[in-house]
Amino acid sequence: MAATVERRMWDVLVILTAPPHTTDTLTTVLRLAQAVLDRDHTIRIWACGYNTMLTQASLGDTKPADLRDPATPAPTAGALVRGLLTQYKGRFSWIVCTACSAERGARNHIPEIRLRSDARLAATIAAARRTIYIGGA
Repeated sequence: MAATVERRMWDVLVILTAPPHTTDTLTTVLRLAQAVLDRDHTIRIWACGYNTMLTQASLGDTKPADLRDPATPAPTAGALVRGLLTQYKGRFSWIVCTACSAERGARNHIPEIRLRSDARLAATIAAARRTIYIGGA
């Protein structure tokens, strides 16, 4: 008899394919994640397309100063994701699609990021109670 592997269930999965540089989609997803976590639920983000560039270690923790407030450093997307991963360990997860990442040359992610083959997307969806797809074709 084959062994049965029990798969962990997540409350919400967000598949993020919308380009991060054209709208406020990324900040919307991060606000959604915070709201889900504030309600003691779990959430995973699956980043595809150019969203795989957001967690590159080379981007560092701060981005160029905001001209409206140059004295206050602004965190990079990677720093924001790392903060959620640290604060909500085991309840928040950020997954980067390896195919999209390789296609864009995004190979050096911050260590906390999980890399998963697009072949595992269906299993990841099956391991979520709710799946939200944000993006385009």
